[in-house]
Amino acid sequence: MDANLIEKETQNMPLEIGFKRLTDDAILPTKAHASDSGYDIYAAEDVVIAPGETKVIKTCLAVVLPKGHDAYIKNRSGISSKTKLRVVSPPIDEGYRGEIGIIMDNTNAPLVELQPLTATIDDPKTNITNVTYIIRKGVKIAQLTVQPRPNTVTVEITGELEDSDRGTNGWGSSGV
Repeated sequence: MDANLIEKETQNMPLEIGFKRLTDDAILPTKAHASDSGYDIYAAEDVVIAPGETKVIKTCLAVVLPKGHDAYIKNRSGISSKTKLRVVSPPIDEGYRGEIGIIMDNTNAPLVELQPLTATIDDPKTNITNVTYIIRKGVKIAQLTVQPRPNTVTVEITGELEDSDRGTNGWGSSGV
C-alpha cells in the first residue's frame, strides 16, 4: 500500500481519549454533536469570580491523551459572547495526569470613576463594568480540544535571523 495513503488513513482514525473521575460526582465531558471538535467540560464546584480576578475552576477530571497530542481548554461561544469571562489555555501535556483546572479571567474592570469624564454613553447597558459572576457546579464552562503536537527536535542558538517580508514589524503594524 502507498505510504501516503496509509498516512492519510491514520490521520482520519478516531483518537482515544481517556478521562478519569477524581470524585464520584465529577461529570464526564460530553459532545452536543458527534462532529463537534471540543468536549464540553463542567465545573465541579461553585466559584465566584469578581471583576479583574482569575480563578482556577476544578473539574475533578484527569485525562490520558493519545501519544503525540496535547489538549487545550477553549472558551465556549455562549459564555464568550454574553459575558466578560475568558478562558486562559496553556497546553495540557500528553504526560500530565493531574486534575484538569479551568483557568478563567473575569475581564470586567472594577468600577472606577475617571475624572474628568471624557465621553458620555447614552445607554448604560453598553458599558457594563463591575460585574461579578457566579459559576455553579455542574455548568458547562469550557471545551477541551485535542491537537497533534508539533515535532520539535532541537533548539539552536543563532547569530543571524533569515530576512522575511514582515521583518521586525509587530503589534498593530498591519493595521488595527
